[in-house]
Amino acid sequence: MLKANEKIVLSGDEALEILSELEFILISLHNMGSFYADKPFALEEYRKETTDFIDNFGVTRRLAQVRKIISQHFDDTRGEDDMDDIERHVADLVLWRPPAAK
Repeated sequence: MLKANEKIVLSGDEALEILSELEFILISLHNMGSFYADKPFALEEYRKETTDFIDNFGVTRRLAQVRKIISQHFDDTRGEDDMDDIERHVADLVLWRPPAAK
């Protein structure tokens, strides 16, 4: 990791924006899970409600904004592996992929 990236600084406004977005997403998902927890017969309704929430409330856009706020403070100088510190750190994440065709 670059020395410049060992400590990054967010403004209070940036930190509050991030916390607000994360709170909105986490508490909303928690509320949905709690509401449907005692309704195992409503699994499809729960799935639809969750998908509708993600789509209708721009959850991916909100998360992208959080990522942007944080990542803009990193020095993105590339190393010998042609990656910056963020790319290198997330390189081994196991991401969702479509199921293999049978």
